[in-house]
Amino acid sequence: MSEEASSSGGEFERDPVPDSALLGSGKFWGMYAGEHAAGTEFMIGPLFLAAGASLSDLLLGLLLGNLLAVLTWRFLVVPIAMAKRFTLYYQLERIAGGSLVKFYNLVNGLLFCFLAGAMITVSASAVGVPFDITFDVPSNMLGLSNLSFTGLVAIVGVVIAVVAAGGYGRVARFANIAAPWMIGVFAACGIVSLAQMNATSFAAISEGVFWSDAIAFVQEKNGPQTFSFWQIVVFAWLCNGAMHFGMADLTIFRFARSKSSGWAPAIGMFLGHYMAWIAAALLLAALIKLQPAMALGSDGKVTANPGMLAFESLGWAGIICVVIAGWTTANPTIYRAGLAFQGVIPSSSRTAMTLVAGGVATIAGAFPNLSAQLLGFVGTYGTVLGPMGAVIFVDFYLMKKYGLQDEYAQRSGSKINPAVMIAWLLPVAVGLYLIIVEGLFAAYAVIPCWIACGVLYLVLSKWMQKPSDQPATA
Repeated sequence: MSEEASSSGGEFERDPVPDSALLGSGKFWGMYAGEHAAGTEFMIGPLFLAAGASLSDLLLGLLLGNLLAVLTWRFLVVPIAMAKRFTLYYQLERIAGGSLVKFYNLVNGLLFCFLAGAMITVSASAVGVPFDITFDVPSNMLGLSNLSFTGLVAIVGVVIAVVAAGGYGRVARFANIAAPWMIGVFAACGIVSLAQMNATSFAAISEGVFWSDAIAFVQEKNGPQTFSFWQIVVFAWLCNGAMHFGMADLTIFRFARSKSSGWAPAIGMFLGHYMAWIAAALLLAALIKLQPAMALGSDGKVTANPGMLAFESLGWAGIICVVIAGWTTANPTIYRAGLAFQGVIPSSSRTAMTLVAGGVATIAGAFPNLSAQLLGFVGTYGTVLGPMGAVIFVDFYLMKKYGLQDEYAQRSGSKINPAVMIAWLLPVAVGLYLIIVEGLFAAYAVIPCWIACGVLYLVLSKWMQKPSDQPATA
């Protein structure tokens, strides 16, 4: 998209995208295919099995959850994106105020860094296989792996950060070239794994004995765990909650020429978050059946080592796919984190802030438990960033209907809209308390926090907006 936008006078960071820069649906389908069939899938897929999800629940739960995610993108994000044609950050600045958006950017950038760190861990796990460098997950959350793997993470992180600092254009082109091949490798992983387990008939697959045996092995080593049908549905729906409920993809769909572009996330959800997750989970099931000792970490517990899983299934093709998948996810994520940090310090250069983001991501990647906790982390990510989307939704659809002024910070000249600040931080604080202290499944908090934020924003705006600032008629 950058080339098209640039030819029309820039990226339109603070202006509506003009008609001359609008893009057809094909641009969006390719982008979502590359974005969501990538490194995270090698980590998340095996975690479903390790958490005790049944095969039938996984197949049906992912189907429903991913369908809900596509519908949310299409009917929540796209209408506002096409009506306003602003980036998320500029839209929030007009509503919430520049100073509050700087704080939002800082939080956003740090969360992006932790996600990129997990992808650096994924790539390092694959690079380490031919060098016999093991991927050990320590028992405590902030524990480091062995010294060799930590050094490998540092090397991989530096390389990825330097490439990301060189600009998004090359990274995006590389991802679009690699995406079709990676999708093919994911499919091959699932097919080969089923063949390795002699599950070559529909009856063998539907009975799922290989899956049940793998879960029993994990439960024996890791302790009893359950991951229910509705947890799968909610996770699949809301693991990208910051992108759709949080409206981050306003920045993407502001270039859409037609609403049909809003169906593009379907290719990422059903090739990446459905087929690739299931295929990656089958890798772990096959390893447990064929070589159970190799599935165990140094602590005697089952560990989802993406590099080892792919190597045992597809050899060097699997290793290369894991490296590239982690690479194509980490690079744009670090790039986005750099842009968020640059928004906090506008006088800084994008290159410098991208390198800072790469450094933070590399440090995060040195702690393998962060990647092992992705099922919880992406829910927490949506809980923190998602509610800001409710502010945009209410501002667009409801403010004038209730006699209030939309884009209040822009119209009043305020640096911080207190109604937005309270409406965002209060539900997020409650949600994080329930997740961290009470043990609530993180994805369950996203929608309640989103609704609470929207209601609070409307009520507080009614109370805080000055009568002189309000429209003459409702």
